[in-house]
Amino acid sequence: MDVIDNEKDSRYEAEVQGGRAFIDYRLNEGRIVLVHTEVPKAAEGHGIGDALVRFALDDARARGLEVVPRCPFIAQWIERHPEYADLVRSSG
Repeated sequence: MDVIDNEKDSRYEAEVQGGRAFIDYRLNEGRIVLVHTEVPKAAEGHGIGDALVRFALDDARARGLEVVPRCPFIAQWIERHPEYADLVRSSG
């Protein structure tokens, strides 16, 4: 699966079975706010969401961005993967 950063639409996305999977985001002063994750029903349960989140967080780390996980799926994912916890903005 190839994940890309579609900067024009402010989303990480990938073409998958059943359509396009994506994470919507907003960039704001050294932060990336991860707003919403969506995976087509036909692709659920195949690790698509996992791959999208990992790509987004690796990209944030490479760019030196703090992460604000507004999406519950992403917040829970980070709780299960503490190696990414250092990216999360702790206040405000």
